[in-house]
Amino acid sequence: MDGFINVLKPPGMTSHDVVYFIRRVTGIKKCGHTGTLDPGAAGVLPVGLGKATRLSRFVTEGDKSYS
Repeated sequence: MDGFINVLKPPGMTSHDVVYFIRRVTGIKKCGHTGTLDPGAAGVLPVGLGKATRLSRFVTEGDKSYS
């Protein structure tokens, strides 16, 4: 499977925790997040799967903001 999953990261989880969870659930080893969110923050974390991980650099070109 290749593509992106938008995950609503809850407070208390790190971005790495989210990627680890996605790897376990999907069985896909090549996964990566597009940018780190603070562990205390909740927010949308795009996670690339498979070949889509190479496109992550284009997703991160915008500014990150907290609301």
